[in-house]
Amino acid sequence: MAADKRGNKTVRDLILSLAVLGVVVAVIYVFIPHDSKADPVKPISYSVELGQARRDAPFKVAGPEGLSARWRATSVTYNSADPHKVVWHVGFVDPEQQYVAIEQSNGDPDAFIGEVTLNAHRDGTRTVTAGGLVWERWAGKRYNALVRKEQGVTTIVLGTGPDSQLTQMAAALRERGGQ
Repeated sequence: MAADKRGNKTVRDLILSLAVLGVVVAVIYVFIPHDSKADPVKPISYSVELGQARRDAPFKVAGPEGLSARWRATSVTYNSADPHKVVWHVGFVDPEQQYVAIEQSNGDPDAFIGEVTLNAHRDGTRTVTAGGLVWERWAGKRYNALVRKEQGVTTIVLGTGPDSQLTQMAAALRERGGQ
């Protein structure tokens, strides 16, 4: 008889526990915002990091100028821990909701290109002229890219968007600073 009482008690406890959890979930659902129509992109400012990179980097650092407010910066990094592999990055969501990034480094060009483009390859001899400069066209499974190798720095504009968006970003770049 004692086993039956214990068995009934555990089932009752389980039902009470589920009821309490149900109340907690209902409270969370009611009081925590959950706007499914809200824009998931959280724009950031990158001006402080750009200024630091332009003061500190051993190359002229590229930053976009004149893009519309529909280009939203979402990530930025500047790493100068290794003076032989200084890296500048700023990522954007473009007006078509695609990812576009600027990548620069004074490290080994081939290793850098492979790393940031996720092993894209040179697209034959195709080039693109943007901002008065000639860029090599690279194609990859995940990203397409425009690449410019110069003495002491490799600059890449890459992304998931169409070539027109990559070209627009490349044309907006202005290089300043450098030591």
